[in-house]
Amino acid sequence: MTISPEAPARTHDLQVRTDPAGTPLAIRHDGQIWLVDPATDTQHWYGRDAWWDTRRTAAVGSGDLVSVEYWRVQAQIPGTNSPLRTFTLRRQPLATQWLLESIDDGS
Repeated sequence: MTISPEAPARTHDLQVRTDPAGTPLAIRHDGQIWLVDPATDTQHWYGRDAWWDTRRTAAVGSGDLVSVEYWRVQAQIPGTNSPLRTFTLRRQPLATQWLLESIDDGS
């Protein structure tokens, strides 16, 4: 199953625990806790918000209002033989809440 922008996930039940550097360590989604596998390659990048579509205004010195943070990590439910799933997480500029961009279980 893949959750995509065409079939968005509910994001109100998503929580991400990170290390002090901001790297995701665990994800709580849909009543389950998923641990990020440290042995797999994580990907981290920034995209740009379409500020011209949102028409957001801000005072001078408000900070970076256009950089959208993304992480792609592989995680599994601890203590089970569940397969690794690939989570793509997104955080809007200046937000503290993470959003679920997609989950891919490889099928």
